[in-house]
Amino acid sequence: MVTLNDSLVTYGQSDIFRFPNVNKIFFYQDEAKLKAMQQLDTATQGLLLYRALRAYVRNFGIGNFSKNVPMLWKLARLSETHGPKGEALLLYKLVLKHHTQGINLQQVYHRHDSIERDKKQYYVPLDFYYELVAYRKEIDTLRPPHAVLTNMGDALNSPKEDYAPTIGHVDYLLLFTSKRNQHSGNEGRTFDEDIFFSRRVDGFWNAAEEFKAINTAYNEGSACLGKDGKTLIFSRCNAPDSYGNCDLYFSVLKNDSTWSAPKNLGPAINSSGWDSHPSLSHRGDTLFFASNRIGGFGLSDIYFSVRNAKGEWQKTQNAGPVINTLQSEVSPFFHHESNVLYFSSNGHPLNFGDFDIYKSYDENGVWSEPKNIGPLVNGAGSEYYFTIDSKSKTLYYASAAEEDKKNMDLYSFPVPMEAKPEATTVLKGSLHDRTGRPMHGIVSIIDLDEGVEVAPKFLREDGSFNFDLINKRNYLLIIQGDEFFRIEEIFFMDGATEINKIAEPIESKIAFQSLEFENGKSDILAAMHEDLNKLGNFLLDHPQMHLTISGHTDSAGKEESNLRLSQARADAIKYYLMYEFKIVPERITAIGYGSSKPIVAEQSDEHRQLNRRVEFEIARKRLE
Repeated sequence: MVTLNDSLVTYGQSDIFRFPNVNKIFFYQDEAKLKAMQQLDTATQGLLLYRALRAYVRNFGIGNFSKNVPMLWKLARLSETHGPKGEALLLYKLVLKHHTQGINLQQVYHRHDSIERDKKQYYVPLDFYYELVAYRKEIDTLRPPHAVLTNMGDALNSPKEDYAPTIGHVDYLLLFTSKRNQHSGNEGRTFDEDIFFSRRVDGFWNAAEEFKAINTAYNEGSACLGKDGKTLIFSRCNAPDSYGNCDLYFSVLKNDSTWSAPKNLGPAINSSGWDSHPSLSHRGDTLFFASNRIGGFGLSDIYFSVRNAKGEWQKTQNAGPVINTLQSEVSPFFHHESNVLYFSSNGHPLNFGDFDIYKSYDENGVWSEPKNIGPLVNGAGSEYYFTIDSKSKTLYYASAAEEDKKNMDLYSFPVPMEAKPEATTVLKGSLHDRTGRPMHGIVSIIDLDEGVEVAPKFLREDGSFNFDLINKRNYLLIIQGDEFFRIEEIFFMDGATEINKIAEPIESKIAFQSLEFENGKSDILAAMHEDLNKLGNFLLDHPQMHLTISGHTDSAGKEESNLRLSQARADAIKYYLMYEFKIVPERITAIGYGSSKPIVAEQSDEHRQLNRRVEFEIARKRLE
């Protein structure tokens, strides 16, 4: 195990990705510079063109990302040769987020996928993985925890839609939106959106209560509280004082413990479009929200506003092209304790379903490339309207049953490693055989200190793997595959770490030197346990495999006695695997051959020792 430094460039390490004009001008164009770059391109001056194009792209406004994506595509290709390590990949990601007509999208995906390391196909399908876990549960105490998506029950959920949960200023207060109430309007009595809340007492959530001081005949929802619990910001739709169809409003808790009449946050925040999904930073000085206003990157973008020293919200700013895409970004959530922005999107390259949840870090004033928080949370459907408690223990979000996709309920879920804000320390490694050939298999990481679940991955084509983990914790690394015995290593994460392993391949027939019985006996000795445990683990990891055990003796003594002894030794190993690893007897065949199948003619004690052996053969169907 070695520590490492990852030299890949990040958005925060490169001035090109700051895009200072995004919130200043809509479209940047300089004819003189365009003409100069055209001449460099004609003269095939690659390095000079790269430098000039890089400087030009840095000045992009929002409008350039819909019109000038071909420039990003050209810069990405030049960066592979002339740019710092990792820059080209980030540029390809920008192309895929903002692609329009004028580029060959198939070529972009090909170049992106050829250098991208974090791909969807490397994540193990959960049904398959948990099936393997189930085979181990009888004997393996060091196994991945199986996190469960839990419906929060009738105390919070109703027969109608319940969604948009938000942890309040404390972890025992949950706000959410529900359509359970009926109000009278111009079209008669209809169900509309209202804000509800619940308090957790002694580990249980109390029955939901309506936020009566805020709810009206209009639609109210997507509420969040400031850290002091005295400022409520929420969305209200179709109200007469709105600038658009949905606006953001605020209310403050007065000294008499009543809430003030809600007020519109005004034109600095709201637009003529849809503005919703507010989330406050932990200091309360920055408000993040989603909007489909004109002038954004896509169908819906993440925006933010900063409060000045007088407490006034300043002009809204777009969160930029790293966060926002040509598609939709919604449900921003700024973590209570860490400087991490979570949001939901259907426009980023790595996506497991329709809308997935991502996380991004503030790196020197630039958002990091958003990371998909993985398949333990993001499934084949849509994940949004979510919140995480201050300790990052539990994630709350809305989901709909497969049979009724429109009727969402509130669910809770233990926060897996990929979603943890502290999971920023890189573990990488590889598995090869002794010739250097990359091996194929599944890599699992188990958090031994806190039991946080980590989504397993397949080894890449080159035998490598990587995970983002929480530093200063103890972990168990498990690698399992069809071609080698299970590999385990306990390690302490102390900074970025690399673990490279050499696999012990499984031959078609196996004979362990450790399996030497005492003369004339069939007792399993302690020295045999390590190799027998390799077999037991392999059978647990591969429930479709069968094992044939062949016992052999030398030619000394009577053949009838040799047959009984070789059968007893083969049976002893079979019983060990059955009782220690709970392998069903139908998966193991034990045969004693006595001295009938010698390896060599016995002309010395060494020859006789070679013939006294136990052999194993593993196959996908029982050998006869």
